[in-house]
Amino acid sequence: MNMNIKTVFAGLLLASISSFPALATGSHAGGHGEMMAVGEPGDKAQATATFHVTMMETDDGKMVFSPQEFAVRKGQTVVFSVRNDGATDHEFILDDHDKIMDHKALMEKFPEMEHDDPNSIRLAPGETGEIVWKFKNAGAFKIACLIPGHYAAGMHGDVTVAKK
Repeated sequence: MNMNIKTVFAGLLLASISSFPALATGSHAGGHGEMMAVGEPGDKAQATATFHVTMMETDDGKMVFSPQEFAVRKGQTVVFSVRNDGATDHEFILDDHDKIMDHKALMEKFPEMEHDDPNSIRLAPGETGEIVWKFKNAGAFKIACLIPGHYAAGMHGDVTVAKK
């Protein structure tokens, strides 16, 4: 009898857990072991350029990266040294356009999602951080802040990777 009670209890517990919706706790498509078109994390000792990037809000209500355009070469490793000079949290996410748009839609559904991806960084006001990146493919890529509303307010830019 005691064994049956444990079996029934375990079955009820399993059934109740499986009926709860999945919670967004930071996982999303892209950047988790997948080959990224934009490249891969780089070795800072191999970096040939450092881009100093500021994230901020403007007096007219826009949110921006300064600068918003970057030119690199295929195979080049760079450091994006990022500072949040704004009054609210901002993100710097580097990826291809389609992945940025997919990620943006996911962030709109789960705005408190936290990231642990080498191609992104989220900074509170006054914080600094960096992303070291090796560009493996030529092409056009994006940077963006995907906190809901920030992209629409202008917080995105372009990275052009030349063949050599």
